Amino acid sequence: MAASGGTKAVVAALIANSVIAVLKFIAYFLTLSSSMLAEAIHSIADAGNQVLLLVGGKRAARQASPQHPFGYGRERYIYAFIVSIVLFSVGGLFALYEAYQKWQDPHPIEGGFWWVPLAVLVGAIVAETFSFRTAIIESNHVRGKQSWVQFVKTAKSPELPVILLEDLGALLGLVFALFGVSMTLITGDGFWDALGTAMIGVLLVTIAVILALETKSLLLGESATKDDVAKIEAALSEGDPARIIHLKTLHLGPEELLVAAKISVADGETGEQIAEEINNAENRIREAVPIATVIYLEPDLHSNDPRGTSSPTAHSSSDAH
Repeated sequence: MAASGGTKAVVAALIANSVIAVLKFIAYFLTLSSSMLAEAIHSIADAGNQVLLLVGGKRAARQASPQHPFGYGRERYIYAFIVSIVLFSVGGLFALYEAYQKWQDPHPIEGGFWWVPLAVLVGAIVAETFSFRTAIIESNHVRGKQSWVQFVKTAKSPELPVILLEDLGALLGLVFALFGVSMTLITGDGFWDALGTAMIGVLLVTIAVILALETKSLLLGESATKDDVAKIEAALSEGDPARIIHLKTLHLGPEELLVAAKISVADGETGEQIAEEINNAENRIREAVPIATVIYLEPDLHSNDPRGTSSPTAHSSSDAH
C-alpha cells in the first residue's frame, strides 16, 4: 500500500510539475520576471526530483546479490537524499542568486503581457493543489493517527514525505511569486519581484534541509516503529517478557525489516526442540509483522538472572526504539 501509494503521488506530481514548468518559462520569456524564472526552475527541479524517486524505487526492487546480500532497499533513501540536494542547490540557491541579481538591478515587468504571469500562477496553484491532494490522500492510507509532523519524521517510505513537502513548498512558492508579481505590476517597482524571488529561495532551502535531515536518519539505519517492536516482543515472549534477553531491529528498506534477538530456552531441551521453538517464533514474527523479511534468533539458557545470561549492557525492547 505504501509503495503503490507513493508511486501514484510521485507520478501525479511529475505530470503537474512538467506542465507547469513549461507555462512558467513561457511567462518568464514574455515578462522577464525573476519570480517567474525562479518558479520555472523550481518546477524543473521538482520534476527532476520525481524522476529520481521513480528511478530509486525501480533500482531498490532488484534482487539481493552476493555483494549486497540484504538487497537494495536502501537505494530509495539514497535517491531521496539526492532529491534534497537538488532542491537545495538547483531550486533554493538559484532563486536566492536570481533575487540578488534583481535586487541589484530592479526593473518592472516588461512587455505587454502583464496578465500572463498572473494567469500562469493561478493555473499552477490549481494544478499543484490537485497534486498535493493526491499526496494527502495516499499518505492518509498509511498515516494512521499520527500528526503530519510525526508522519514526516517517522515514515520509513521516503516518497510520500518528499512529495508532501515538495507540493507544500510548491504551493507556498506560487503564493510568494503571485505576491511579488502582483506588487510589481501595481507599483511598477521591481523590488517586489526580487522580494518574492528571495522568499521562494528561503522556502526551498528550508524544505531541502528538513528533507536532508530526515533522509539522513533513514540512511544511517532506523529501527522498527514502536508498534512493530511491540508486536515482535509479543510474538517472541508468548506472555513471558523475561524470555527476551535482547532485541534489535533495523530497516533494510521501507518494507524490509531485519530482526535479531537472543531468547532464553529451558535447560535440558534438545537441539531439535530448540530448533522447533525458533522456527515457531520466526513464523509468529512474520505473521505479526509481515515486513520482517530477515530474522536471526539466538537461543540462550535460563539463569537465575531474569534477564538471562546477557551482559549488563544488553537491553530488550529499548534497543529497538
